[in-house]
Amino acid sequence: MPDDKPSDLESRVKAKAAELGFAACGIARADAAPLAGERLHQWLAEGRHGDMIWMEERRAQRASPAGLWPAVRSVIALGMSYAPKDDPLRLAEQGEVGRISVYAQGADYHDVIKRQLKALGRWLASDAVGVEYPFDLKVFVDTAPVMEKPLAEAAGLGWQGKHTNLVSRTEGSWLFLGAIYTTLELKGDAAGRDLCGSCDACQRACPTDAFPAPYRLDARRCISYLTIEHAGVIPHEFRAGIGNRIYGCDDCLAVCPWNKFAAAANANLAFAPRAELVAPEIADLIALDDAGFRQVFAGSPIKRIGRDKMVRNALIAAGNSNDATLSEGVAALLGDPAPVVRGTAVWALSRLDAVRFAAEKADRRGGENDDGVRAEWDRANLS
Repeated sequence: MPDDKPSDLESRVKAKAAELGFAACGIARADAAPLAGERLHQWLAEGRHGDMIWMEERRAQRASPAGLWPAVRSVIALGMSYAPKDDPLRLAEQGEVGRISVYAQGADYHDVIKRQLKALGRWLASDAVGVEYPFDLKVFVDTAPVMEKPLAEAAGLGWQGKHTNLVSRTEGSWLFLGAIYTTLELKGDAAGRDLCGSCDACQRACPTDAFPAPYRLDARRCISYLTIEHAGVIPHEFRAGIGNRIYGCDDCLAVCPWNKFAAAANANLAFAPRAELVAPEIADLIALDDAGFRQVFAGSPIKRIGRDKMVRNALIAAGNSNDATLSEGVAALLGDPAPVVRGTAVWALSRLDAVRFAAEKADRRGGENDDGVRAEWDRANLS
């Protein structure tokens, strides 16, 4: 009886990756994306990375696989689907609830993908695979200076779309990416071909105009950056555009027409949304203390932003809600220990209840010792 298992190592790697739940797997030579480093250096020079100083600090390691690990010869690029069953934009007009990016509604993808990457690595290193010379490998998922998207494109998983994220012909924009660097000499796949054409749906969908040009992102204007990475006060010019997004933003991904080929059935079950993270009530979010935050977001990637950022984001959503019933909860945060929370509460209250705002300003403005919060009191009624 003939053996129907693939014989070459590259095909066996891809078959094993599929067995482990990866929707896409491709291989690139370590030097297959030479222009990615140049684009990174230009992006950093323009300051478009905002407060993400680690991008600057480890630019040499990020610019190419060899910069991080000189011995690397091949990159195994992998994608795991998190395609949603429901339209992520359906909650846009429901101001009483917060919108959490699809990728963060289920289990922490770092944990899920790293576990499967390690399983693939163990299999590759096992005697059963039959590699006849010593080799080494390292696994990465979003926590090391690795340019997953250009490497995934070089490995044939798809192409970097005009929204700068990877687009797959079969999985749309809904792929978590991981990579295995190895000293194995593997045959590379053909690179992905750009199929965006004249479509500019993602560019038009951005609420804060974060794309200065197609294929270029200014993180400083991106809602995902502002609500997750940015630690300080969110600039006034972006607050209305944030709407009810409290963690990340899916708009540019959700409108991509290639998503029509992405089946929610392909998504890893670990990423199935937790009911309490699909449409959390703004009133509940602004009432969170540290212990409550940790309890609600345990096991979620959201836990890493901390309580103060989450409450800041929820206060912006409250201010955009036109729901005056939230004013009491907002006012309760005017004395919060965190200046970023106090200041954002000032802004939110000014938009929800002008009478209450005036009374609170008369009572609190004079005793406020933070310059930023005082500035919010002084300009809030002008916003």
